[in-house]
Amino acid sequence: MARFISGLLVLVILVALVLAGGVFYVVTEAHQVVITQFGEPIGAPITAAGLHLKRPFIQQANYFDKRLIEWDGLPTQIPTKDKKFILIDEVARWRITDPLLFMQTVGSELGAMARLNDIIGSATRDVVTGHILQEVVRSSNRLLDEPIETGEDIILPAEVGERIEKGRDELTRLILARASELVPSYGIELVDMRVKRINYIEEVRQKIYDRMIAERKQAAEKSRSEGQGKRAEIEGQMEKELKRITSEAYRTAQEVKGQADAESTAVYAEAFNKDPEFYTFLKTLETYRATVDEHSTLILTTDSDYFRYLKRLSGAASK
Repeated sequence: MARFISGLLVLVILVALVLAGGVFYVVTEAHQVVITQFGEPIGAPITAAGLHLKRPFIQQANYFDKRLIEWDGLPTQIPTKDKKFILIDEVARWRITDPLLFMQTVGSELGAMARLNDIIGSATRDVVTGHILQEVVRSSNRLLDEPIETGEDIILPAEVGERIEKGRDELTRLILARASELVPSYGIELVDMRVKRINYIEEVRQKIYDRMIAERKQAAEKSRSEGQGKRAEIEGQMEKELKRITSEAYRTAQEVKGQADAESTAVYAEAFNKDPEFYTFLKTLETYRATVDEHSTLILTTDSDYFRYLKRLSGAASK
């Protein structure tokens, strides 16, 4: 009998523990709870942290996060107003503000993610397709350090000069505002949204790479051409300077030579003026030296000065 009572007591305790486990539930600071009975919500959501009661077995506590939740969408291909196809990758932060409405409309975070894909994607498409690529990519009208050389199918020359009215930051806020108008109907608040990356589609991206390569080659060729022009300019300047130096040196040399010849002439004149006949005779000898060589035959008259001079030299030698 005692053993029966002990077993019955243990059974009662186990049942009490099971019932207690079904009666109590804990709500943390990070969660909020919706109580359902046979699958239907009952009462207002429980948002206060602490220990709460519910009916065991027939009621269930459904937990929902109160913290910010990340939404990271897949890159979406969208055409801009100027028919440039780009890939936009976005990220957002959202939270559940009405867990009861959230449970009734989307059911779970996975369902909410799918709904956000549609809402944010639709808002992004509406905004991007209404603006040119420059508006989507750039945030200000600040002039670039270098001019953009563009080609067809990428950025038209007319677009480069267009003034940006809104820019990327303003378009991001516009997308957030449009998406935020729709999400409250699902018990959601869209806290923030950012564009993580903007890129061209593969076909356009390859054209851009080819254009960049061509531009770099063109820039390199331009640099080489400028270098060759600079070299020719330096060489021309060097040649001009060389001719100037040579000309000045020649002029200086001629001046020095002229002064020397003048001084020499003056000395000769002064010397020869003392004996004009000797000067005449000396000049005659210089003329003969310049005109007569060992193969020349010289015919002299007996009354010529040179003959008499030679005869005198011959007599002096015989003595």
